[in-house]
Amino acid sequence: KLSSHKKIVYDAFIAAIGEEVSVDFYIYNNDFTLFKKFLTNKKEDYSHYVIIPHFIDGEEYAQEIINTIPKEKLIMLDKRIAGVEGEYGAAYENFEKNIYDALEQALSHLSKYHTLKIIFPDKSYFPKEILRGFHRFCQQYAFSHKVVSNISAEPIAEGEVFISLMEDDLVILVERIIGMKFKVGKDVGVISYNETPLKKIILNGITTISTDFKFMGTIAANLILDNSRRHVEVPFYYTKRASL
Repeated sequence: KLSSHKKIVYDAFIAAIGEEVSVDFYIYNNDFTLFKKFLTNKKEDYSHYVIIPHFIDGEEYAQEIINTIPKEKLIMLDKRIAGVEGEYGAAYENFEKNIYDALEQALSHLSKYHTLKIIFPDKSYFPKEILRGFHRFCQQYAFSHKVVSNISAEPIAEGEVFISLMEDDLVILVERIIGMKFKVGKDVGVISYNETPLKKIILNGITTISTDFKFMGTIAANLILDNSRRHVEVPFYYTKRASL
């Protein structure tokens, strides 16, 4: 399954790399075992390997398999993995800093709420650095805050803001808020992680905090075309819409 925001990365990469380049595309669904199988059983000697290394389990072993790739052929996207050695190209997110800075930009809009809740499922590929940035912001600006693992069972009250990382959780959250007769953006705030075109339309617009996925895909292609081993931090944006 290719998420909407990862499709933006892929489309931008294909547009920038050019039609003369052949690209094989593999989806491993954040499953480390499948990821390892793809790399250990590779039958093609590719000029480059572009990897988005997010895993639900097994991340502690990722550096071992990634280190088998010649570093002049490696491009890491979205996240850098500790223990990956040598000089390679990367376009990455600074997860802790990004969520802190984005929420700081939203501070004037958050001021009418008293509690921030971030929906972070127990089995999630999202980096824990996001939670560190979230906690740091809430402590700095004296917001009550909570990490929610299951939005289906979480109480929803007036004056709360929910930050949803997963698209499925966003759907459940919005359905529950509407079912409880709360007004989104007035009684309860909603912020969604990762921008997609549909979020401009839902409920007159869902507020997002998001990296620039188009930029990420374009940079990945440029790193290959330029044979570069630079590490580029991808911009992260707060987009205010009606849900906050």
